[in-house]
Amino acid sequence: MLSQRAKYTIRVMQELARCPPEQSLQAGELAARIKAPQHFLEGILLDLRREGFLVSRRGRSGGYTLAKPADLISIADLIRLTDGPLALTTCASRTAYARCDDCPTPDDCELRTILVAARDAMARVLEDATLARPSPQA
Repeated sequence: MLSQRAKYTIRVMQELARCPPEQSLQAGELAARIKAPQHFLEGILLDLRREGFLVSRRGRSGGYTLAKPADLISIADLIRLTDGPLALTTCASRTAYARCDDCPTPDDCELRTILVAARDAMARVLEDATLARPSPQA
């Protein structure tokens, strides 16, 4: 399940993707546009800037803009940033694999096989969906 933080992250990035590249938006305006608490959103914006998704300018005409083109930012990237790996268990994760304590051999675990398949299917959809192309390609 997506956290509220992940939902706000995706929404604020979608809002910035709709703006012309030369236009920056301040945290207060972004919070109003996506109906998020400004203080909470400011923390998200700082994380996005720190991770290279946003650039910011200080001052009266400052604000935030995307650091790279919208078609290069996938929804999967944003979810991983806020909520961590896409997999339901660590043994099914591609980016944060760890063996489950209660599994004698990962290669023989039928549940792991199912969860890896589910993770792969979900990752395909979320990787194909970008800020420029929100609907994955069929």
